[in-house]
Amino acid sequence: MRAVAAAGLRRGLSTMLDPKVRAPSMVYISGEEMTAYAMQLVRAKWVEPYFDTSAWEYYDLSCAARDKTDDKVLKDAVEAGSRIGAIFKEPTITPTAVQQKEMGLKKAWGSPNGAMRRGWNGITISRDTIHIDGMELGFKEPVLFERHAVGGEYGAGWKQVGKGRLVTKFYPNDKYGEAVTVDERYLDDEHNVAVVYHNPYDNVTDLARHFFSRCLKAGITPYVVTKKTVFKWQEGFWQIMKSVFDAEFKPQFNQRGLLARSNGELPHLISDAATMQIIRWTQGGFGMAAHNYDGDMLTDEIAQVHRSPGFITSNLIGKRSDGVPIMEFEASHGTVADLWHAHQRGEETSFNPLGMAEALIGAMRHAADLDSANKVFVHHYTSMLRQAMHRTMVYGQGTRDLCGPDGLTTEEFIDKVAWRLDRYLKMGKAEAEEARTAPVRPNRKYRRNYAVVDEDAIAAMFKSYDTDGSGTIDLAEFTDMIVKLGVAPKKEGAEGAAEGK
Repeated sequence: MRAVAAAGLRRGLSTMLDPKVRAPSMVYISGEEMTAYAMQLVRAKWVEPYFDTSAWEYYDLSCAARDKTDDKVLKDAVEAGSRIGAIFKEPTITPTAVQQKEMGLKKAWGSPNGAMRRGWNGITISRDTIHIDGMELGFKEPVLFERHAVGGEYGAGWKQVGKGRLVTKFYPNDKYGEAVTVDERYLDDEHNVAVVYHNPYDNVTDLARHFFSRCLKAGITPYVVTKKTVFKWQEGFWQIMKSVFDAEFKPQFNQRGLLARSNGELPHLISDAATMQIIRWTQGGFGMAAHNYDGDMLTDEIAQVHRSPGFITSNLIGKRSDGVPIMEFEASHGTVADLWHAHQRGEETSFNPLGMAEALIGAMRHAADLDSANKVFVHHYTSMLRQAMHRTMVYGQGTRDLCGPDGLTTEEFIDKVAWRLDRYLKMGKAEAEEARTAPVRPNRKYRRNYAVVDEDAIAAMFKSYDTDGSGTIDLAEFTDMIVKLGVAPKKEGAEGAAEGK
């Protein structure tokens, strides 16, 4: 088997400078603004020198294209994704009413994500921390997260109503079934908003298997997050997750000692407690699974603790009717409008494409898994690309969010990675790492969102906890501070103290 793989790699390497390697079929969804510009450079300098991408199907989901086609392009993209099964998506704009007017659109087109999740039978959105060897970010070890891809507030129906009786009824899909009253209440206020949504649970079994398999492979402890003590309708989510875990995964996790904190049982966290544990558990090495809305909020928090949304993945996992996995890979951040406006003004920009590059790597690998003709070379190429990109950052040649004012511009960084990637591919492996005494720790002041940090308020907070005015905080003062802030580490087994909230 190894000989076959090596032969496939040699064939791929031998063709790098001659006929390009055929890239497996994949759907490529383009967006707009800074991220679209950066991906044009990435494709031209990182991908196209080595691959014939004629089997890729391209769909433009810019606001202008959606408007011009009355959103037919979105329907076509969803159909192609179902057929091919591997999708890369650039960040897109969901226009506001103001943007609709500015862009001259017929309407404020809704987010394409809902149509994609429905069309691809979305099960979960995997959002994981991205780690760079030799660089210390937020969490030291991986954090894996599964966000239920459907249900909840995102698909809610609502209406502004006045005083009166509100009845919610369910009509079974059986002509002989009688209507069931889900809820009935009297509204006393003159101004109300009535909201209806549901949580579909048929695919939670698939979500559970995906989540627990990933946690077991990574050697980390899984936590299921709900608010089931108060929101009783969430009990079903927990019960399905637990039944799958107990029947299929519990012995393996116990054998590896991954349930020591929870007495050998699947741990559950109330969502309120989860928000605090994410701040406390900066060592990482845990996984969480949650409903759609909670997953959205908690992964935003994970992104900020780790560094920014550009340092976590966002992979939609769905399934075709024949069981073939549909996987869509995208960055967790938006189109980065501020840098795009600066670029349009002719100013230098320094955009870090890490999140999009990791998504492209994931999409290309999944495409190769589905169409294995050049799988060996695709996996080798993507491994070299990841190492070229990560080493460039660690060597102090990253963008300014990591390296400060001396960091490279958008174009310089992409060129530097292209140069290093070409070297690695010609050598057949990455170069030996430079010796380092300690991991690189990028200053958090370099982050673009640091501009909103109030340093005067930080100084005042420090002074309030420096009770003896020494200019330093000793252990007693530090203990007082973190207890008051609610981020003090808890003893093992104490997480359940918040269950009754």
